[in-house]
Amino acid sequence: MDAWLWISLAALACAAPLLYPRWTLRRALARPLPPEALAILERNVGPYRSMEPALREQLRQLVKRFLHRKKFVGCEGLEIDDEMRYTIAGQACLLLLNRPSKVYRALHTILVYPGAFLVPRQEVGPGGVVTAGKHTLLGESWDDGRVVLSWDDALRGARDWREGQNVVLHEFAHQLDSESGHGNGAPYLGSHENYRNWSAVLSRDFANLRHDAYYGRQDGVIDHYGATSPAEFFAVATETFFGKPWQMAERHAALYDELRKYYRVDPREWQAAPPAEAVEAPVFMAPSGQRSFAVASW
Repeated sequence: MDAWLWISLAALACAAPLLYPRWTLRRALARPLPPEALAILERNVGPYRSMEPALREQLRQLVKRFLHRKKFVGCEGLEIDDEMRYTIAGQACLLLLNRPSKVYRALHTILVYPGAFLVPRQEVGPGGVVTAGKHTLLGESWDDGRVVLSWDDALRGARDWREGQNVVLHEFAHQLDSESGHGNGAPYLGSHENYRNWSAVLSRDFANLRHDAYYGRQDGVIDHYGATSPAEFFAVATETFFGKPWQMAERHAALYDELRKYYRVDPREWQAAPPAEAVEAPVFMAPSGQRSFAVASW
């Protein structure tokens, strides 16, 4: 009898590290979000108000899962509060709707600065001369499980949703991109056929954007920062897809269709169509500071 008791206890001890996290997650998912959290989603996640009830519920469950598993850390004396947590989580989880997801499986920490932040960078100049300097960034995405955000800019992107500039969507698009094993502008797509179509469309539009950026041409839809690299093109295109869906669908129809298939939502359902002149000639105002840094290459 004693032997069976010890075996049972040993088995329970071995199983506990696996069962306890699942149990706590189930408890977290079963609890409804408090009214103040719902108010933050209404206020700071632009599409939330226009979603059908089933999709809003799906987003709420994703937010609960995200907040249960991710750690927020304030930098430069910033104290993390619920406004920050729910605003960032709500926007990040928009990218996960309608598809199976482990809610950014490699991500464990979100570091939040009060505003744009300085980071050291080394630049290689002519003749291989290396110069040390500092860049001002609004966000960073790393493949070691961290995302870094400027809270001022995260909130600005949330409040000015239709500007198509959203540092949270941008950095979390980088996280999705890196889940394929390489941050190269091609996230996990599921099949060779999907990759062929994706590569054909995004390579063409990326080349066109680089051409326009080189000659200083701006169509007002996709920010020229997307011409930096294929990884940045995917992240900028994601911002545009959610923030300016009508303009993107009008001017970059094939690109919009690829992103619609990947994200499994159509953000035009959450926005009224803008006036015809806004679709034909939208105006883009570039933010101050470099948009982002991601460890990525195409």
